[in-house]
Amino acid sequence: MHLFFALFLLISSPFWPFDREVLPGDSLVIVNKHTNKLAWVNEGKVQFVVQVATGKTNELTPEGLFTVKVKAENPYYRKANIPGGDPQNPLGSRWIGIDALGTDGRIYGMHGTNDPSSIGKYISEGCIRLPRNQLEILYTQILIGSKVLIVNSDNSFESLAYEIGIII
Repeated sequence: MHLFFALFLLISSPFWPFDREVLPGDSLVIVNKHTNKLAWVNEGKVQFVVQVATGKTNELTPEGLFTVKVKAENPYYRKANIPGGDPQNPLGSRWIGIDALGTDGRIYGMHGTNDPSSIGKYISEGCIRLPRNQLEILYTQILIGSKVLIVNSDNSFESLAYEIGIII
């Protein structure tokens, strides 16, 4: 009981050194636009790193700490009226939407692609494209409410996770 109370006081203290939205032990996705790589951090360590595609220009893929708001299997691509599951659908098999720039998770997100050769390039309209296998693994592992950090940095994934409170 005393340990729980002490931990509660520490976390609720104004001196707690980390962002209150992310507490140690939380799952986190980090996208580094500098390297066009994504890391999934869980249980205090990097679980995997994968090459991704990001915005054609640096400004297109917003930077910051965001929250997963929407998840969808075989998402519908409304811009071109392409149903989910269609081989022409540029969103691929999964959509993980985030609240970037005050949106509701339906504008910016992480998704697959119908053009695997685009992975690793600066080519999207702002979303993060992942290879199908890693996207589907990530989709099953992260929950609505999970955090996504998008940066343009020379720092390691471990350092970035540590800076926002995920202990590695």
